[in-house]
Amino acid sequence: MSEQQAQSKKVIPFMAGRKVAMILSLVLIIGSIASLALKGLNFGLDFTGGTLVEVGYSEVEPLSNIRNTIESAGYKNAVVVHFGSETDILVRLPQGFSDELGEELVTALEKDFSGDIDLRRIEFVGPQVGDELKEQGGLAMLMALGLVMLYITFRFQLKFSVGAVSALAHDVIITLGVFSFFQIDFDLTVLAAVLAVIGYSLNDTIVVSDRIRENFRKIRKGTATSVIDISLTETLARTLVTSFTTLLVLTALFIFGGELIHGFSIALLVGVFVGTYSSIYVAANVLLVLNISKKI
Repeated sequence: MSEQQAQSKKVIPFMAGRKVAMILSLVLIIGSIASLALKGLNFGLDFTGGTLVEVGYSEVEPLSNIRNTIESAGYKNAVVVHFGSETDILVRLPQGFSDELGEELVTALEKDFSGDIDLRRIEFVGPQVGDELKEQGGLAMLMALGLVMLYITFRFQLKFSVGAVSALAHDVIITLGVFSFFQIDFDLTVLAAVLAVIGYSLNDTIVVSDRIRENFRKIRKGTATSVIDISLTETLARTLVTSFTTLLVLTALFIFGGELIHGFSIALLVGVFVGTYSSIYVAANVLLVLNISKKI
């Protein structure tokens, strides 16, 4: 695209609102960090340890009825999901393992069910395994951010790298903050979703960064702000279409996917929404703060 063509097209002044966007991002990040510090994450059984109980029903029973029965029996914060067919039920309990726990649970379930219930297996997940998963999960996120920064430094330059990693850190912190504030269960599926958010946001940020670099070489006149506005306008349609189609799929997963991937779909919904925002405002904003120029 020539300079005349770029100027003739209607350009959306994204960077005119960059100060408001910066304040909004700072408020969300500070709020997320405060929630993480005060409330922490509501770690699921994968991280805290507990007991897995698999039972088989002779007839289909609604999960809501099973959850109510378990809660009324005194087992709090239990997770109940289908495991295979609709008559195979997996119950996750935060309680520690005991030889009698499985039989006690089956006895409690049989009080509100007229058919037969079979205890198929009972397993214990120790807190030591949970601690190891926390450490490895945290290292995985840090390693992903470090490798991203290294890649973009070689692909573009250090300023683009700082902008991209700032956007990724922004997305991860806010996503974790949402889970902390609303105390949504954080398990391995959510951790996988957070890592997927890093990949999704990175892809969007690289597309925008590539167009910014290209326009700095093609458009000789104009400020860095105007070049970034032109670049964001040119990539806006692609960004919105990609985000919209992804959000459609994630919404379907959230509504129809069941409790087992409920946290997974929430993390991706939040991450994609925030990632779309950050690829437009956070990464580009950081470039202006670092005084990006045509000498790139």
